[in-house]
Amino acid sequence: MTYSKDNIKSLGPNQYDRRRFLKTTAALSAAGAINATMGFQSAHALTPKHGGTLRQALRGGATSDTLEGATLQAAHPISVSSQLRNTLIEVNAEGNIIGELAESWEASDDGKTWVFNLRQGVEFHNGKTFEAADVIHSLNQHRGEDSKSAVSGIMKVISNIKPDGKQKVIVELSSGNADFAYLMSDYHLVIAPEGTAGEQWDEGIGTGPFILEAWEPGIRALTKKNPNYFKEGKPYFDAVETLNIADVMARTSALQTGEVDVIEDPDLKTLHLLQRLPNVNIIEVGGTRHFPYPMLMTIAPFDNPDVQMALKLSIDREAWVEKILLGHGYVGNDHPVGRNQRYFAESLEQRVYDPDKARFHLKQAGMENLTVPLVAADVYSGGVDGAVLYQESANAAGINIDVQKLPKDGYWVEVPLKKAWHVSSLAGRPTVDWVMSVSYAADAPWNDTTWANERFNKLLVEARAEFDEAKRAEMYYEMQQLVRDDCPTVIPAFANFISCTTDKIGTPEKIASNSQLDGIKNHERWWFT
Repeated sequence: MTYSKDNIKSLGPNQYDRRRFLKTTAALSAAGAINATMGFQSAHALTPKHGGTLRQALRGGATSDTLEGATLQAAHPISVSSQLRNTLIEVNAEGNIIGELAESWEASDDGKTWVFNLRQGVEFHNGKTFEAADVIHSLNQHRGEDSKSAVSGIMKVISNIKPDGKQKVIVELSSGNADFAYLMSDYHLVIAPEGTAGEQWDEGIGTGPFILEAWEPGIRALTKKNPNYFKEGKPYFDAVETLNIADVMARTSALQTGEVDVIEDPDLKTLHLLQRLPNVNIIEVGGTRHFPYPMLMTIAPFDNPDVQMALKLSIDREAWVEKILLGHGYVGNDHPVGRNQRYFAESLEQRVYDPDKARFHLKQAGMENLTVPLVAADVYSGGVDGAVLYQESANAAGINIDVQKLPKDGYWVEVPLKKAWHVSSLAGRPTVDWVMSVSYAADAPWNDTTWANERFNKLLVEARAEFDEAKRAEMYYEMQQLVRDDCPTVIPAFANFISCTTDKIGTPEKIASNSQLDGIKNHERWWFT
């Protein structure tokens, strides 16, 4: 199997659902804005122009942030890292994988050996020539017993990485993986020069479209255009200033007053007001982002299956979508696979709100009139409101959810795997194997429940190497069922990715839906009109 920059490997028959909303008319209702395309950019806007400094306000940054690929967790440092560095593979606007630092790649028939042919003539910001040793060094940062990388779980399948000359890398896997090339597009797997370690990551040396000028963790970053970027004609902006503005109203205000050109994750409750502004565009695409409530099953009462099930049955999913997402999404079924993804278990029975059945499970557990703490923060728009709504629906089942509000700053460092039950948000991944490997495998770094299901973990390995589509679909169906019924997490909803720009920003006709902000490539794909 051979792939090149011109030979695109499709995600499969069930492509992402993409809907684009560009403000060109007067006031629109929030509900109406969900169901139709509201306009098109002019031909002038679709013609890329060079120049200017993009100013964007993102969320999630903390003073403890670094630019080391392995540590990236929140939108602010992820965007900055993506401005500075590239991965071997990228996902384009159609949801297909194409070469980035890899010009082409080949896989053995059993999916155990992958050969990546690297682009020639690519330079790092410091003038060093990009070559195989850099790839091997960077990927090895995510491997080994001591690796603290967020993607160490998906990298465990690698048994060896070796060069074949300076422009070819051979990756040998312990078991076959038909989707391995997809993994190489993960934003954690950015390539830095060989030897980069520790604080050197914060120097930002990479092959990316921008060069680091200033980096203030949790506050701001300034990057300038890389004149030697290997993608012809890109980037379009001369510079990018990326601000961390955790408060959603402050981000919105910055956009309205013209202090910034782009914001992501706007407040859905005020989105209809932004839609009325003649100088604001709303961009919305379907994606895989979802909102788990993971229970740490090492702490009582979350170790009790009946308590887990009672909590799954005591959330009103339809109300959650309507009131928290304001219709900008759809209900979840307590597993992390979106309905537009390949291998989505469409026939799996949808879990619904059932307070009476929840009471039954509480009685089985001997814990009627249960009180449990839920740690929440506005780490996404509606983070606290969603917890409060959950609290209200659970009351009917005799469950008192004690919502404990924490500040956003440092939340992702201080809460997961430390608090018994918390509000979370995950962007999802392009493949079922990927999302299951990073969050639900027994040894996954983001396994916030510490769930370890023997059958699930066996299927995860088997499905990864299965090339028979029918058999693979059956395995992934069972895995989704196992997560839904056995894993102590509640996933009430999936949301669309929404960003807002001033009318000075030009964008391509299609916006990528694999992650926020055009697949975290807006700095490279967008321009000033």
